[in-house]
Amino acid sequence: MWKDRLRALFSDSPPAEPSPVSALPAPASGAPTLVSKSVPREITRHSHAFEQMLHILRDHQNLQILDLGEVNQDNITFLTSLGHRLYSEDLLRTVDSIFGEGDPAITHISAARQHEFFEQVLAFPQGHFDAALIWDNFEYLTKPLLDPIMFRLLNIVRPGGVMLACFHADARDTNAPFYSYRIRGTGEIQVSTKSHRRLVHPFNNRGIEQLFQPCSSVKFFLTRDALREVLVRR
Repeated sequence: MWKDRLRALFSDSPPAEPSPVSALPAPASGAPTLVSKSVPREITRHSHAFEQMLHILRDHQNLQILDLGEVNQDNITFLTSLGHRLYSEDLLRTVDSIFGEGDPAITHISAARQHEFFEQVLAFPQGHFDAALIWDNFEYLTKPLLDPIMFRLLNIVRPGGVMLACFHADARDTNAPFYSYRIRGTGEIQVSTKSHRRLVHPFNNRGIEQLFQPCSSVKFFLTRDALREVLVRR
């Protein structure tokens, strides 16, 4: 029955604007560079959350998918090969360029700076997306940034849409690996350590449930490594 509801929700053609990503853009000038404190490493891990997300995506064509991680051609190629449109927004890159890298001292954001930020990121119509790849972005956002970003995200992902998020398993480790995520196949994600970065807003399971409280369901997946996976139904 839930599949029938999904088909009904996804039956309307989403807006044509703005244009989806079709190739990798040039890096933004002046964006901060993170300096690695350890030797970068890569691991390809099986993601049960992403595998389940794909079961939903494969039932439909021409869905609109938002990727909030680092822009990479692997994700673009994989998801567009399924007949979907991918829109890439390097969320933390924009946050760093406007507010500074993971600044824990931010307690208030003026309306002008918030407007400047949302002119550059998440500037989409209401209900534009059927799915979103959040990855671990939320852990690096202070509350004055997290709250409006979450509000905007829930506005642009349509009811019934699906979102995937990752969280570090050990919330006490505030100086945590900062990852990039590349889709390598059905249920396979390559996780690469780019650097170490301060976890501004670590989440336990209860905190994750509260974060997605406005959504219809939050499903946790057990993992054997340093990441927790969550699949959310808007």
